[in-house]
Parts: sequence; C-alpha cells; structure tokens
Amino acid sequence: MNRQQVFTGSPWEPLVGYCRAIRVGNRIEVAGTTAMKDGEVVGIGNPYEQTKYILQTIEKALNELGADMSHVLRTRMFVTDISKWEEIGKAHGEFFKQIQPVATMVEVKALIDPLMLVEIEVEASLD
Repeated sequence: MNRQQVFTGSPWEPLVGYCRAIRVGNRIEVAGTTAMKDGEVVGIGNPYEQTKYILQTIEKALNELGADMSHVLRTRMFVTDISKWEEIGKAHGEFFKQIQPVATMVEVKALIDPLMLVEIEVEASLD
C-alpha cells in the first residue's frame, strides 16, 4: 500500500521516530500536534491562540496529503486545564463548525513542555 508522510522538521520527529501525518490509502492520521514554531511555544498562556495555531498546522499537513479539514472524522484534544475548555472549544469551532467531526477533550497532567496547554490529533478519510 502506498504510504505518504509529512514531516515538519521538528527535532522530535527523528529522535522519537514519527512523522506529523501519514496517509495510507484514503486514511490520514495526524500525530499529536502542539503550538510549536521554530522550537518556541506559540501563544504562551493562551489556550485559544495555541489551539488556533495547532489547527492551522494540522490543516497544512492535511493539505500536503491531498485533504482538507472537511475530511476530518475525529479530533482528540489533550488539555492541561479543562476549565479553559470554552476557549479551546471556540477555536475548534472556528475550524469545524460546519464539519462537526467526533471530538474528545480530556485533561492531562502535563504535556512535554509546561508552556504547552493543548495538544490535538486528528483522523481523516478521503472516502
């Protein structure tokens, strides 16, 4: 089966051994994505801005694999403070209001960098 991968140049990709997104057939999986740009956290202290940045990054990865946000079936959001769910949900809604994929949001103890407030992964299909 044909396998296409997207890499973002993150230092963790070769270290951990993963890619940002992968397409096999019509199925696309996007790895947990955080608000990192050039090794720095974007939107420090602002879960809304981090969520927007993450979803923009995910959208770019999908585009590289021949898909767009309308192909997303599921999102999983890992957040460090569930009390900020409305800010995170607002940004999510700006991208998915018409698409309405299945969505999960759970609070986690921590992400890799304490400045990261949100991590999102998605599943998409071209079927």
